[in-house]
Amino acid sequence: ALFAAGRAGGRFAVRNSGALAVVEGCASNGCEYMTGGAVVILGEIGDNFAAGMTGGRAYALDEAGLFDRLVNADSVAWRNFDDTTDDAFWQVANEQDCRSLIERHLAETGSARAADILAAWSRWRSRFVAIAPKEIIRLQTARQRVAAS
Repeated sequence: ALFAAGRAGGRFAVRNSGALAVVEGCASNGCEYMTGGAVVILGEIGDNFAAGMTGGRAYALDEAGLFDRLVNADSVAWRNFDDTTDDAFWQVANEQDCRSLIERHLAETGSARAADILAAWSRWRSRFVAIAPKEIIRLQTARQRVAAS
């Protein structure tokens, strides 16, 4: 696990295959080729975010409303916490998971950023984007169909 009260550079969490990480921003190519684990970005991201991501889950605080322009949409889907229309998606990434990671980040680092976000969660939660690989969502959807039949 990595909890850093600061920004990460480019290619942060590339090929992450199981680690937990919370940082307060990252440059280009964050979560590239990620295959597992969980990442929370509590600040700006660079372009090409989540390119080739096939596993795990990520959360990004989209304060400026630029996420759609910075994410590489080829392999991932994303939702904000108010969009509850896709059960398969939310089985991969969910609000409580994100909040728990931020709470741990605060405990580990004493981050003022994390403290501010958690203190006003009802205001900040709508600015988070949950990110999950399309392939994992397809698998969850298939499992739901089998379970329902």
